[in-house]
Amino acid sequence: MHSGDAIQEHRFDVAGARDLRKDFTAASAARVSMVQREADEFDRLELEYPQGISAAQIVDFFVPRGVKLAQATFRKYVQLGLLPRSRRVGEKGKHRGSRGLYPATAVRRIHLIKSLMDEGMTLEDIRGSFVFFRGQLDGVERSLDELFAALDKSVAERAEMKPSRRKELERLVADGRRQARSFVEDMERTMQQITARDDTGKGDR
Repeated sequence: MHSGDAIQEHRFDVAGARDLRKDFTAASAARVSMVQREADEFDRLELEYPQGISAAQIVDFFVPRGVKLAQATFRKYVQLGLLPRSRRVGEKGKHRGSRGLYPATAVRRIHLIKSLMDEGMTLEDIRGSFVFFRGQLDGVERSLDELFAALDKSVAERAEMKPSRRKELERLVADGRRQARSFVEDMERTMQQITARDDTGKGDR
């Protein structure tokens, strides 16, 4: 090969590598943009429905995004403990009854479950992962939040209570809330240790 041909070929290689880097950078930027857009959508949904959303609303959320989620699949996720169970919320107006609402964070969790399955994980794999235990802990946090909200309301509604007694009860509730928060944080660290150890030990079987 002549030196001129070698130089020309080298130029093509450099230009090709530069184009590949540009393509990779553009693809990475697009991926980051898509992830951020999805996160923003989840944030907006959670802010819009702080009291929770119905199973039908959750399924409808994924339809325009090309994600297949049947009601039966949704119920299966709940039965497996991958999603929190609903709570009954009364409808406004007489004789309206109540309906089951799920925390809006369930949408974000479904998206994560679908992503993990796309990567080759089975539902059984996910049940043994940190994702499952984090979902269980979310349910505990939710129940604790509702408990402390009810306690705050009960103390506030007792108008006849002496100020000193009210202050004491408010202090007890605040202490309980701090202890509950510490418990949740300790459990999260424990779950991380357990699931990490399980993942590490797979090769020993």
